[in-house]
Amino acid sequence: MKRISSGGAYEEKIGYSRAVVAGGMVYVSGCVGEGVEVTAQCAAALVTIERALAEAGSDFAHVVRVTYMLPDAAEFEGCWPLLRAAFGTHPPAATMIECGLIDPKCRIEIEVTAMLREDAGG
Repeated sequence: MKRISSGGAYEEKIGYSRAVVAGGMVYVSGCVGEGVEVTAQCAAALVTIERALAEAGSDFAHVVRVTYMLPDAAEFEGCWPLLRAAFGTHPPAATMIECGLIDPKCRIEIEVTAMLREDAGG
């Protein structure tokens, strides 16, 4: 098992890893991003996820499941172009949940589960 940290403030405060690699899979914790607009936060969260996946030996093409959490479901549609661009021709199974997030400034949180790339030992 491999644990990956991004150095985010909440990782230390709460005690969790950004991602964990186990059994040929990569489990990326929920990621939020900086910015005022939901689209800026979505883009920043995707960058954090991309980095964690790369360090683990995976990428967006190997994501099998994604969960989107937003305090206001009406804001989700604005993120769709960013999500289509990230996942391209490899769309994962997905769920969107309307819920409260850890900080009222957060407009979206994204978590993914991915397979390791073949060349990464998965």
